[in-house]
Amino acid sequence: MLDADLAVKNGADHQFYAQFNKTTGLNHVVVAYENEVPIGCGAIREYTPEAVEVKRMYVVPTSRGKGIATAILTALENWAAELSYHKCVLETVKKQSEAIALYQSRGYQIIPNYGQYKGVENSVCFEKELRRH
Repeated sequence: MLDADLAVKNGADHQFYAQFNKTTGLNHVVVAYENEVPIGCGAIREYTPEAVEVKRMYVVPTSRGKGIATAILTALENWAAELSYHKCVLETVKKQSEAIALYQSRGYQIIPNYGQYKGVENSVCFEKELRRH
């Protein structure tokens, strides 16, 4: 469902972004369920020895606005801190206004586009320093 949603939102740029959104190598995944049905997900993977990259954040449209994305993101941040990472980074596309609002409400700051997103006009990148446990 996430890939289908992104294909619509990313339009002609979908193939470019899809190459960076493979699920291989994602060993830290959170899935939210309602009545045993998956309704949301998110993952982290190491970006540097000090930082994880947040990947594959998604909540089904019928379950949005209920705090599920916030709960998933919080769980991922806590997991990253437990694994001794100091910050989270992520990329989203400028068209994802709901995602941008979520990240900013959770303390993420816009940073220069990193890695494969450098120079990509439609991308916006964020980072957040994690609290030490």
